[in-house]
Amino acid sequence: MADFLKRNRETELMDDLSLDETRLNAVLLDIDRANRLLNGNNLTIKAVEALISEHPKESYTILDMGCGNGSMLRSVVLWARKRKISIACMGVDLNGKSLALAREQSRDFPEIIYLQQDILALRPDELPCDILLCTLTMHHFKDEEIPRFLDQFSKLGRIGFIINDLQRSVWAYYLFKLFSTIFIRTDIAKQDGLTSIKSGFVKGELEAFAEKLPQMRHSIEQKWAFRYLWLAQH
Repeated sequence: MADFLKRNRETELMDDLSLDETRLNAVLLDIDRANRLLNGNNLTIKAVEALISEHPKESYTILDMGCGNGSMLRSVVLWARKRKISIACMGVDLNGKSLALAREQSRDFPEIIYLQQDILALRPDELPCDILLCTLTMHHFKDEEIPRFLDQFSKLGRIGFIINDLQRSVWAYYLFKLFSTIFIRTDIAKQDGLTSIKSGFVKGELEAFAEKLPQMRHSIEQKWAFRYLWLAQH
């Protein structure tokens, strides 16, 4: 029986940098499929829309931390194109293989550039952005690491940041087991999906992290399909 009282500290299989590009691509496509079917990316896009509405400008710079194959940024660009909103996007990831896939799949998206970079090593003036996104990435961090990342997010995002991540729940765990038998093709994505849920959050944990950034306004909401959407703005 999985333990949901505390966050899991296991490393996910896809975090292994030796995983070859073909297998990594298959896993990322599985994650994209799950996000599409469960409407996960749309939560982030609606939050982007809310921030843009509150902070009108001629153009916006959006940074996606832990961008993977760039799926989230491509969705944001398509949304912005339809509304004739001028944006420039940057995807940051430590995994060079993920970034190679992102560049290949984003050839028709000149609005996006990709950088292999440790975001903690950046100075705020090196890669400033208006809005920073972190989608299904924070659960990869250990509790003691998260405050450092959040502090960096607050410094990099001039308007704010948006975190879209998983709720830790026994219901989420067993419903994903069922979902994955039908919609997930790779064994790695099936196993990592369960590990991710055990590494997810309960609302009180996110609220405690938010208290470490008193200079920002925070909204943390539980959403469909066992997600939390955290919107923080200056």
